[in-house]
Amino acid sequence: MNEPKSEEKLNLEKEYEEYVKTITPTHNLYLQMLKAFITGGIICVIGQVLLNFASNQMGMDKETAGSFCSLVLVLLSVLLTGFNIYPSIVKFGGAGALVPITGFANSVAAPAVEFKKEGQVFGIGCKIFTIAGPVILYGIFTSWFLGLCYWIGKILGWI
Repeated sequence: MNEPKSEEKLNLEKEYEEYVKTITPTHNLYLQMLKAFITGGIICVIGQVLLNFASNQMGMDKETAGSFCSLVLVLLSVLLTGFNIYPSIVKFGGAGALVPITGFANSVAAPAVEFKKEGQVFGIGCKIFTIAGPVILYGIFTSWFLGLCYWIGKILGWI
């Protein structure tokens, strides 16, 4: 019972395909990689400046300076997310803004900002880890699994 498609239907399908082509964004891969490199590089330069400042000007040891640097980067990311600036940075820099620690802080803060209107418990409390939750879950699971493999390797004398 396959009826041949009418010419009108074929024209509509063709028009729809053309419409989809016009609204589908096209991306230049090399330009995206350059933007990600620049964005991630700027974040890393800010981190290095903070690290140098903490160790040279504030007299912190290397480990404490690293913790200070991480805390300030997370704070800046959360503040920029709260003021709706970080999404623009992500739109420009893509993975360059999402991969560093600032991107993880953004993934926790963004749902909190988005769902605050639903209340402290059902909004923020329930939705805060919607983006970061899977990362945390699989990170913990992978760490456990690799630790188990290491332990078994030690018992069998492979390591």
